[in-house]
Amino acid sequence: MSKQMRSKIRPLSDRVVVEPQEVETKTAGGIVIPDTADKDKPVRGKIIAVGNGRYIEGKLQPLQVKVGDNVLFGKYAGTNIKLDASELLVMREEDIMGVLEE
Repeated sequence: MSKQMRSKIRPLSDRVVVEPQEVETKTAGGIVIPDTADKDKPVRGKIIAVGNGRYIEGKLQPLQVKVGDNVLFGKYAGTNIKLDASELLVMREEDIMGVLEE
């Protein structure tokens, strides 16, 4: 995704914009996993934009994730949007299950 694309959307508050990544459909041993097997498993994606944070008791609490983080989130988390032919997700930080450390 280009830097120009990132500047076209700025999420507000505790929202993040995620670019979903393809789910691996083959195991390391070469076994093909059918679509129905991973139907409700978490999905991965890369964060391309983050909001400023959330106000808690009058103080701005910054987000725990940052641009470039690879994250796991639920299959139905967030709202799908299309921006310049790219499929993106806008979701709250609380919808993210975790950051993948690589």
